[in-house]
Amino acid sequence: MKPEYRLHYAPDNASLVIRLVLEELGLPFDAVLVDRKAKAQRSAEYLALNPGGLIPVLETPDGALFETAAILLWLSGRHGAMAPAAGTADYAPFLKWLFFASNTLHADLRMLFYPQKYIGDDPARQAQLQNVIRQRLHRHLTSLDHAAAGRPAWLAAPQPSVLDYYLACQMRWMALYPADADRSWFRIAAYPSLQRLCAGLEHRTAVTTAREAEGLGATPFTSPAYANPPEGSAT
Repeated sequence: MKPEYRLHYAPDNASLVIRLVLEELGLPFDAVLVDRKAKAQRSAEYLALNPGGLIPVLETPDGALFETAAILLWLSGRHGAMAPAAGTADYAPFLKWLFFASNTLHADLRMLFYPQKYIGDDPARQAQLQNVIRQRLHRHLTSLDHAAAGRPAWLAAPQPSVLDYYLACQMRWMALYPADADRSWFRIAAYPSLQRLCAGLEHRTAVTTAREAEGLGATPFTSPAYANPPEGSAT
C-alpha cells in the first residue's frame, strides 16, 4: 500500500524535524529529495506545493502542508501523540513554546545563516547583524533552558514531543552553521537542560533511522558533524 505521506526534503534542512517525528510516530512515508544545488525548491512544481519555496513540504490526505510548526502541530493532532491534547492544562504552555521555537528562535536562525537576505551584500553590516542575532539567540536558549529545567511533560520528558525534536535540530544547526563564521559563541553545555534533552533523543530508534538516512553521524545533537548524506546536499 502506498504511504499516505510524502516528505519533500533536503538533508539536514528543516525537513529533518519532520522526518524525525514521522519516524517517532512509526508512520510510513515516501521521502522525495529536493535538489538544492539545482535550486529545485524554486521549480514550478515545488512552488505549486509551497509558494515560499522553502523546505519542507509534507503531502498529506488533507493536501500539501508547509511551515515546520504547522506540520508538527497537524501531525500531533491527527495522531494524538507527541503533544498535549487541546483543552488540557499542558496545551497552552506547550503551544506558546512551540511557536516561540518557530516564530522567534527559527526566525533568528535564518537571519544568522542568511544575513544577506535581510541586510544586503555589505560584509560589515552582515557581521553586525550576526553579532546582534547571536546575543538574541543566547537569550532565547536561556529562556528555553529554564523552561526545560521545570521538566514539563512536553519538554525533555522521557517520551519526546514534537517540540523536543524541533529544538534538538536547531541546537544542531547552531553548532554547525554558518560553516565559514565564528561559532565559538555556542556551547551546548551552557544550556544543561537542553543538553540533557539532546542527549536523551540520540538513543532513540527514530534518530538512528534519520541519521542513517541523512548521514548525520553518531551524535547528531550533542556533538554534531556536517551531514554526509547518501543523496542530495544540505546546502
